[in-house]
Amino acid sequence: MKQIDMQLGKKGLTEDFVRDIEKRVGKQSNVNIKISVLASARESKADVKKYAEELIEKLGERFTYRVLGFSIFLKKWRKARG
Repeated sequence: MKQIDMQLGKKGLTEDFVRDIEKRVGKQSNVNIKISVLASARESKADVKKYAEELIEKLGERFTYRVLGFSIFLKKWRKARG
């Protein structure tokens, strides 16, 4: 299974960042994405969870997330999760 590593910096969650995720994942399914939220983009762990929820809203139902520390782990599934 493929894992993609990315970093979320001081610009925060931009449209370009979301497009970059979509481009890297493409039509693949069962892909893991690790996003490290840098100190310049957050003040607390609550900010990391907020970023994760915003990402899921923008990416769609086929993605799920898990937050560990200051990292967001996204997973793209073959079918939408309910």
